[in-house]
Amino acid sequence: WNEPLPEGRARGVALYYAHGGWAAQVAEISIKDGKKIVVHRVFCAVDCGFVINPDTVIAQVEGGIAFGLGTALKDEITIDHGHAQQQGFGDYPLLTMAEMPEIEVFLMPSREPPTGAGECGVPPIAPAVANAVHARSGRRLRSLQRV
Repeated sequence: WNEPLPEGRARGVALYYAHGGWAAQVAEISIKDGKKIVVHRVFCAVDCGFVINPDTVIAQVEGGIAFGLGTALKDEITIDHGHAQQQGFGDYPLLTMAEMPEIEVFLMPSREPPTGAGECGVPPIAPAVANAVHARSGRRLRSLQRV
């Protein structure tokens, strides 16, 4: 993180607290063809008290980032006459492995009692990406609604 960014990239930061745990995320993005957001890298520092099983916490945070990123960039349910138009994975777009960024999770050492870690990976990813988009383009994203 101490090296200059590659040409055309920017970083954004967001912080979240829930269930006794903190998560701070940095998203590194570029914008393809002036409109498609590409997330290249995500760093997440988590303070959720004493960690009993680090591999499980890291997996939960990585999964939360994937879920939140998909929601921010791609997932969409459309309603027509009160009915969801998507009926399964065939017509509900999810992030593919090729679209996933490199993710690094750092667990803060702590002697505090264990707290929640499963939820804290999801909420900060959309704001971190939105802040990176602002840093790159000057445009503020204030909604996940598709335009």
